[in-house]
Amino acid sequence: MRWENLRRSTNVEDRRGAYSGGLGMAGSGGGLLFMALIVYLLGGDPTGLVIEGASRMIVPGQVALSPEEEKTQADFTAAVLGNTEDVWGQVFSARGSNYQAPVLTLFTGAVDSQCGYAQAAMGPFYCPLDQKVYLDLSFFRDMERKMNAPGDFARAYVIAHEVGHHVQKLEGTADRVHRQRERAGERTANALSVKMELQADCYAGVWAYHAQSQFGAVEDGDIQEALNAATQIGDDRLQQQSQGYVVPDAFTHGSSAQRYQWFQTGFQSGKTDACDTFNAAKL
Repeated sequence: MRWENLRRSTNVEDRRGAYSGGLGMAGSGGGLLFMALIVYLLGGDPTGLVIEGASRMIVPGQVALSPEEEKTQADFTAAVLGNTEDVWGQVFSARGSNYQAPVLTLFTGAVDSQCGYAQAAMGPFYCPLDQKVYLDLSFFRDMERKMNAPGDFARAYVIAHEVGHHVQKLEGTADRVHRQRERAGERTANALSVKMELQADCYAGVWAYHAQSQFGAVEDGDIQEALNAATQIGDDRLQQQSQGYVVPDAFTHGSSAQRYQWFQTGFQSGKTDACDTFNAAKL
């Protein structure tokens, strides 16, 4: 990815090192992660353990970055966030409205948000209550070493996906779906969650389209990195790796094929109208 010349966002809040304690659950995060995965694989919502109402990715563990890597990845994050601001600013302007950019909070280990406390083992997440994206940069190392999803554009996809949740918040989709999930049974609530996540994947693809066509930030192989990352974090793949079998009714983010498909849909069209997962005949 050609990110060095992209504008850096000023909407980055650096809270790294501000929280060093545990949450009363296994200080290393391993115990919390184990419980979260068990709840998740049984079809429940593990965010109830630490965070409420946030959209997040569940990941296997945490590997620390060196200080030099931290500096580079923080700069990279600011560049990607700045580009999402430029892209979505143009998209919203074409609709006749103003884009209100989210704040991206960098943290180490654990963080307190308006959605509650969260540990880095839970992965990056977007909190609609404070309209912030939360990211521990060690997640980027985990993507490469533990999730088989290397590459800078794979990392950019993660940021763009969480920003996609912010777009859903601005559009009113997040609040509408939240109300529907509160009234729904578990299976329907999970299905709504899948549609939310796949739309965020599609919005990440829309960003990638404009990052390529308007800013020349996409290099050969970049899109494949993003598609590989989407594949690696599909619910079916994570369940198969964790428990040896797949429970589709427990999906909350979508299968590998679905995540691949919807990112590609956004990237090929470059239009948010193509991302209507809620009325799609087939996910």
